[in-house]
Amino acid sequence: MIVNSRRGSVLGVLVVSRFRVPVDEGERFRTELQQALDALAERPGHLAGTIGRNVDEPELWVLTTRWEHVGAYRRALSAYDVKLRAVPLLSRALDEPSAYEVVEPGTVLNTRSTRSIT
Repeated sequence: MIVNSRRGSVLGVLVVSRFRVPVDEGERFRTELQQALDALAERPGHLAGTIGRNVDEPELWVLTTRWEHVGAYRRALSAYDVKLRAVPLLSRALDEPSAYEVVEPGTVLNTRSTRSIT
């Protein structure tokens, strides 16, 4: 876990998954989102999660989760229970990048580069 010593806040990975769902399917989808969040929340490294719906366009939904690091999130997705309870729903997310590093003043940002396996 990375901690910002100036504020004591936990840094890590923020995952934002957005969905477009017909308004008349909203209540059923809300239940499915909660089941997916519950499955993810049981995994090691999960820090927090939130379900939201867009104020202006009620067919847009969002599931946000916070993780200690990207490895915890990726391992969570490979867990059997998550594959059953969350991955089918997550596969319906809008096709866009979803994992973000948390950025605060003074933090070192990730760089896009080839990594050595040695």
